[in-house]
Amino acid sequence: MFKKILIANRGEIACRVIKTARRMGIATVAVYSDADRNALHVKMADEAVHIGPPPASQSYIVIDRIMDAIRQTGAEAVHPGYGFLSENMKFAEALEAEGVVFIGPPSPAIEAMGDKITSKKLAQEAGVSTVPGYMGLIADADEAVTISNQIGYPVMIKASAGGGGKGMRIAWSDDEAREGFQSSKNEAASSFGDDRIFIEKFVTQPRHIEIQVLADKHGNAVYLHERECSIQRRNQKVIEEAPSPFLDEATRAAMGQQAVALARAVGYTSAGTVEFIVDGDRNFYFLEMNTRLQVEHPVTELITGIDLVEQMIRVAAGEPLPFAQQDLKINGWAMESRLYAEDPYRGFLPSIGRLTRYRPPSEVADRAHVVRNDTGVYEGGEISMFYDPMIAKLCTWAPDRARAIEAMRVALDEFEVEGIGHNLPFLSAVMDHPKFVSGDITTAFIAEEYPEGFQGVTPPETEVARIAAAAAAMHRVAEIRRTRISGRLDNHERHVGENWVVFVAGQEFPVRIRADRDGANVLIEGGTLRVEGDWKPGQSLARMMIDGVPLVMKVDKIPAGFRLRSRGADLKVQVRRPRAAEQVRLMPEKVAPDTSKFLLCPMPGLIVRINVAAGDEVQEGQALATVEAMKMENILRAEKKGVVKSVNTEAGQSLKVDDVIMEFE
Repeated sequence: MFKKILIANRGEIACRVIKTARRMGIATVAVYSDADRNALHVKMADEAVHIGPPPASQSYIVIDRIMDAIRQTGAEAVHPGYGFLSENMKFAEALEAEGVVFIGPPSPAIEAMGDKITSKKLAQEAGVSTVPGYMGLIADADEAVTISNQIGYPVMIKASAGGGGKGMRIAWSDDEAREGFQSSKNEAASSFGDDRIFIEKFVTQPRHIEIQVLADKHGNAVYLHERECSIQRRNQKVIEEAPSPFLDEATRAAMGQQAVALARAVGYTSAGTVEFIVDGDRNFYFLEMNTRLQVEHPVTELITGIDLVEQMIRVAAGEPLPFAQQDLKINGWAMESRLYAEDPYRGFLPSIGRLTRYRPPSEVADRAHVVRNDTGVYEGGEISMFYDPMIAKLCTWAPDRARAIEAMRVALDEFEVEGIGHNLPFLSAVMDHPKFVSGDITTAFIAEEYPEGFQGVTPPETEVARIAAAAAAMHRVAEIRRTRISGRLDNHERHVGENWVVFVAGQEFPVRIRADRDGANVLIEGGTLRVEGDWKPGQSLARMMIDGVPLVMKVDKIPAGFRLRSRGADLKVQVRRPRAAEQVRLMPEKVAPDTSKFLLCPMPGLIVRINVAAGDEVQEGQALATVEAMKMENILRAEKKGVVKSVNTEAGQSLKVDDVIMEFE
């Protein structure tokens, strides 16, 4: 077994590999850019080597810099994580030439399967069903349009060396094909150093289901069942689960056997994933093979009890797999929610800044349920604009799907993140969505259920009443604390009344509180709700019981009340005395400033191109500018017809959120 390994990656996956290596008694080496000097993976590793400036193209994907770090530290093997150099054949060959073990597949398998065009041809030769498409190289946007018409819209434009949703676009028309080809090409070049593009038919109403495979150097190969990855946004997975609620045993076995056959055909070893598109009749089509560890591997670990990182290391060291296919059973159900530094209220645009608060839920592992959080950040750390916006992967396990979802709901409510925009409210909303709960999902779920983007969650009336009762009880606790502040005038004792009015979600709830030693009976809406909990003023998380049903809320103090967040809802709740409530009703509402004549930068990022000039007339939906942030290109479009009055920026300029890009007449 190796004594020391280097992790050629950063963030969450580097921390994940370090944890397993530490448990196995293996020393670890981290690499870091200027932006990651104080990153968590650097703190966790036994050694750390600086490899260059913040852009990945000048640090994490520069093979020579990684090789220098290996020579400096004497690492015997390298785990590449995912992304960056994990599927780079030249990197694997460089390690082999240096006599360093690559903890992954052999370079010929990377070449065969890591390239999506080659892998499709090999899959077809092996008799695997594939999606119709054009596997040759595409010279320019005009050829992309011609090919798209031959295949038939809609089509998927994909980077040959892509992954993680980078370099992927769906086109429904010639204009979208032309535009998507160029954006995919640009993203592919900046993310992978390889701008080759291919086009295939986009299967409508599909499910994205993948099979985890594992093979050793002794001819053994198995599949560790499937993962359902259909909850996607911009072709990037957001929520995954294992097993799939859609597959039956026959389909699962057929997909698994094909995946293993494909792995054997290319002499594959280590962990890998074969991805399929599955239609409503359970017909499945090969998409690609990822010759690396997948982001969503924890859900497979939770239902099989197998540490995939450990098996990768042992296979690389020459050990045989310690189990056969018949040993691999499905135990329970696992969910994974990807926590991203993306603001769901601003079209999921990337958000950067300091994590002023980062408190994940407590990790649990018992027979009833598991809560696991794989992360690469810490409170006080910075979220950089140079890398993928994923903060953490929150996972839960339970004996069945319903209980795994409920465990995830509670864990999401308990997850505290402040200082940046993040998608926790959206993840909570999905967990409560009837279609998701039923398992009736496709890759179009987010586009279909949130066509206008995520606007937040409006809780049902019964839930609003529960929140109002909890807020009233919490306000009473805070008021009692204020009466005990020392230094008050003699004979001026303050009494806390019973009657209040709660303003929440556009509703008013007159309440009367009758408290006792263990809690409070809140008379509300003609009934009584029993509120119990141990919340104290100043605490940022409230765990309450309302009529015996749990209610977990994130709490911020605001004038005359609280900002409460629970199950995806973000509510300003004010609690006032009846007389004050009468006066508030007479106050005029503050009107937000009109910014409709400006194109504002929606995220911190780099202006890649400006498509229009002063005096140009633009149409609704027309591309105005492109902003690059966190390795993704974001095209900003006109919301309505108009004339450009002035352009305030130019390509190559870095902007902050809400900086003015252009003004309209």
